[in-house]
Amino acid sequence: MTLPQALTFIIVGLMMAGFVWGRIRYDVVALLALVTSVFVGIVPAKEAFAGFSDDVVIIVGSALVVSAAVARSGITELAIRPLAPYLKTTRSQVFVLVLAVIVFSTFIKNVGALAILLPVALQFAKKSETSPAQLLMPLSFGSLMGGLITMVGTSPNIIVSRVREEILGQPFNMFDYAPVGLGISVVGLIYLTFAYRLLPKDRRAGVSIDAAINIENYVVEAVIAEDSPLVDKTASDVEKMGEGEVELTTIVRERFRRYKPTPALKLRAGDVLLLEGEPVAIEKVMGQAGLELARQKGEEKAPDADTVGVVEGVVTGDSPLVGTNLIELDVHKRYDVNVLALSRSGERIEQRLRSVRFHPGDVIVLQGRIDVLPDTLQRLGILPLAERDIALGRGRRRWIPLLVLAATIAAVVANVLPIAMAFFAAAVALVLTKSVTLKEAYETVEWPILILLAALIPVSEAVRTTGATDLIAGWLHVAAGPLPPMAALGLMLVAAMAVTPFLNNAATVLMVAPIAAGLAERLGLNPDPFLMAVAVGAACDFLTPFGHQCNTLVMGPGGYRFGDYWKLGLPLSIFIVVAGVPLIAAFWPLAAR
Repeated sequence: MTLPQALTFIIVGLMMAGFVWGRIRYDVVALLALVTSVFVGIVPAKEAFAGFSDDVVIIVGSALVVSAAVARSGITELAIRPLAPYLKTTRSQVFVLVLAVIVFSTFIKNVGALAILLPVALQFAKKSETSPAQLLMPLSFGSLMGGLITMVGTSPNIIVSRVREEILGQPFNMFDYAPVGLGISVVGLIYLTFAYRLLPKDRRAGVSIDAAINIENYVVEAVIAEDSPLVDKTASDVEKMGEGEVELTTIVRERFRRYKPTPALKLRAGDVLLLEGEPVAIEKVMGQAGLELARQKGEEKAPDADTVGVVEGVVTGDSPLVGTNLIELDVHKRYDVNVLALSRSGERIEQRLRSVRFHPGDVIVLQGRIDVLPDTLQRLGILPLAERDIALGRGRRRWIPLLVLAATIAAVVANVLPIAMAFFAAAVALVLTKSVTLKEAYETVEWPILILLAALIPVSEAVRTTGATDLIAGWLHVAAGPLPPMAALGLMLVAAMAVTPFLNNAATVLMVAPIAAGLAERLGLNPDPFLMAVAVGAACDFLTPFGHQCNTLVMGPGGYRFGDYWKLGLPLSIFIVVAGVPLIAAFWPLAAR
């Protein structure tokens, strides 16, 4: 063993220990490994930042923005809603949710697909009084399996494709993963549909600040647009869209005429609807029905979503709002804010918001310019509540994200654009069409993950250039030498699966894929099945909450403990190995070309 190889093993070992220790955040651990590698000379200084321009980083960041836009469009909720009345049992809910997340993860990065369906799963749990713990972990595991089907579903597939290009001169294509990924997904779907019972029923997520200050009886004014599907419908149709969480209390027509909703009263374009419910539920109804927030006096057009913020606050006793209304105080003109919603304890609001005289203790939702909103709150005597992500007033462009995503996938499949450029262009297009605001795009990107990838790419390259991968491949060759090719392939799959919980799925591929290719070469076998085994093993972390961000994402909402992942994940891991090895060998022959 040479000195550079020894230094490489020491740095990688310390880095893995840092990931397992968990006291230092994983991106900082990766950066420390990069700095140390440069300092000891195994990574050239001029190559230290090459990872930041790598296609992998661009693809992962862009895919998160695309996923966020699709999630905010509400199109997935619209697609699943018709099934809700038929999903009464936990088993049926698990089956549909896991199937849906597998499908979504095929074309959207799996963490994005999980983020899209997480609110749907929580809604199912709430309505059927099912424990979220029995839905969320199967949903997370389903997203990991669905990500195996295409190159863009999960980071390991993208990285394995790049490693194959470096070694063999040709990357894996978009759907080269599909035969193996589909087979594994079917096995996992069947298992999770029945094995969810291994999870505890009594786990509940901790109560968040949002839940503690949740205000249910907000009243919002919404105008029916000309092309709204609510035209010629009734109040019951509005409440069906809200699934019982939104009530239409009053209809204002021709500016001053107020009507109580009745079965015979048909809605018209231009009607102002007073909707009562939680902000999130109201915003969903507005998005589905094509409703717009009623404009306030002096407001000529809707504000630019990139420059405005939305905040909840309580009207204090010394607020200039007390005893007056929006018309008399001319809030929009004098303070440059809009009052979007109002909640008053113990009283139903049935008149236009502009006519309501405010009381101390009223809770209101204000919209205004981000740079002056804090000062405005102080001038108005509004005590802000904890910061919450309220989407009222932002609007939705439902079909644009779906069309952009479809065009992106088509461009990749047809080889019109490289995958990195296609997803980067999609993210830019979604920002330009305001399907996602610039602020939301920056907030959506998981910067620690991108930093981790960018820092690990030069370190992983050092593992290869110093000859450390060849050394490890030699050790594995000794272990796998007496084994038949199928057993050697299984050993590679198990090795990748075992390392992932303690490292990171992307980091595992960066470290293990060159080793797998080297092992195949030493054994005189085709490297493709070994690279595919690494992709499967690195993507299938079902044992810990920190091996993949999807598992981390559901830990809080599901109220899980560390040991809960083993209960459901260990048998699934065994099934994946048993099914995955013959699937890989069937579609990727082991014999050398």
